[in-house]
Amino acid sequence: MLDKGAGRAFIGSFTSAGGRGIIAADVDGETGALAETGASDAVADPSYLAIAIGSGGPVLYAVSETAEGAVAAFDVNGPSPKPIGARIPVCGEGPTHLALTAGHLVTANYGSGSVTVLPVTAGGEPFAASGVLQHEGAGPDPQRQRGPHAHQVLPDPTGRWVLGVDLGTDSIRICALDPDAGELTLHGETALRPGTGPRHLAFHPAGSHAYVLNELEPTLTVCRWDADAGVLEPIGETPVVPDGVDGPVYPSEVVVSHDGRHLWTANRGHDSIAVLALDGTREKAELVTTVPCGGHWPRDLALDPTGRRLYAANERSGDVTWFDIDPETGVPRRAGSLDAPAASCVIFA
Repeated sequence: MLDKGAGRAFIGSFTSAGGRGIIAADVDGETGALAETGASDAVADPSYLAIAIGSGGPVLYAVSETAEGAVAAFDVNGPSPKPIGARIPVCGEGPTHLALTAGHLVTANYGSGSVTVLPVTAGGEPFAASGVLQHEGAGPDPQRQRGPHAHQVLPDPTGRWVLGVDLGTDSIRICALDPDAGELTLHGETALRPGTGPRHLAFHPAGSHAYVLNELEPTLTVCRWDADAGVLEPIGETPVVPDGVDGPVYPSEVVVSHDGRHLWTANRGHDSIAVLALDGTREKAELVTTVPCGGHWPRDLALDPTGRRLYAANERSGDVTWFDIDPETGVPRRAGSLDAPAASCVIFA
């Protein structure tokens, strides 16, 4: 019997690189420490996860980041995740991200450069895909931008719009989801500076701004967000590593503090977490410092529900490391780690 007062965390990983699939862990409310309770390798390469809380308890969703591409649902009321139904194809290749909105799962399919919509039953089980929106375009990088590569998909804070971040086309697509038809309609597309390779974005808690983390250049693009019009407007860039850093840096994830004063990015290659300060206008982000990520190749960052701790999924060193955050400076201080081979994602319930 699980302690209902304990927090839960779930870690995705690459089974093709030695990962154990989806790891479930209890979270110590006092220290933030993770203690594994079980794991499931029922699907291959569950690299990104999302969770919904329904009448029957939490339901976990995972992409299967494989050439054929699929999603799967899991019952996580027990110590180990248990599959709910079968894997459902996403009609796209290499899904890297998924989100829940308006009773549907939406996936970003990196390999095929598309976004898929799948209805979800009242019990949490996904149906067959109801719509696929194919991205078009390319960028200047001959290795990474020969075509579209949808990397993230998420609803805006109002739930009215679905944004797709495309690394291959240097752009963000703003779409409307028809919940009856289960299809996305393209509303507009925001072009970013060519060659930056946008990977993920995060909204400010106020909902008025978004911060786009670029993978092909270690920069953050600050944007205004007009939810009424569904318009994303880039207004500036700032670096996420100090000047003079040697070697390539591939930023992976961006997280904004609950109070909107700080922002963090994970920087692969530099193996760091960048701390940026946001000013009162929400339009200026200043690099304050970087700290070691606690391992190698930080693929994901996540705040715990309290906003007091930051967790890094370090893929190549195979661990999830957690940090206590100084509430005034936003600087994380390493507090512990859990072994998690080929870790790719961490979320909380």
